[in-house]
Amino acid sequence: MTTIAAPSPLVGRLVPAEGISRILAQVLLAVAGTLLIWASAKVKVPFYPVPVTMQVFVIMGLAATYGFRLGLATILLYMAEGAFGMPVFTDTPEKGLGIAYMMQATGGYLAGFVVMTAIVGWFAERGFDRNPFVLFGVMLTGLAVMYALGLFWLGALLGWDKPVLEWGFYPFILADLTKIALASCLVPAIWRMFRKS
Repeated sequence: MTTIAAPSPLVGRLVPAEGISRILAQVLLAVAGTLLIWASAKVKVPFYPVPVTMQVFVIMGLAATYGFRLGLATILLYMAEGAFGMPVFTDTPEKGLGIAYMMQATGGYLAGFVVMTAIVGWFAERGFDRNPFVLFGVMLTGLAVMYALGLFWLGALLGWDKPVLEWGFYPFILADLTKIALASCLVPAIWRMFRKS
């Protein structure tokens, strides 16, 4: 009788199967993931119509690579760093602003990052990270939820009589679609490299 291995995220190939070494590896990966997200929030890339950060690309890539649990732990650790005043977010000053920053106009998008990570990570753990077209669909779903939460918070905070879509959607959607297209190609490409080796 043959057994079929259940799908697991890409990180399953990199961490020990059990024991203290597994926990240590996961902690190190979570911390490394927050550093990547932090760096991606600070680097501005020229794009049309506005310069953009690479946060969505990095968060999507980590979610697809880490899976649900480790991906969610990583993004929650990142949020905790920001809540404690570390300058991890895009426009935070050197000393950070903590929860005060998180409750401003970008608060809904930050919450959306958490839900987006959970969605992509959950599907990655079920094998949806092997095909770029399937993974793009999963990431598009996560992106839609992130935008829905972000725009809802923006409208509730600033008022629905304001141009919410012009402020929080139109300038960024083309760049974010490009980022998830790149991420959805990169993760399956890494899977193919593992299969060949």
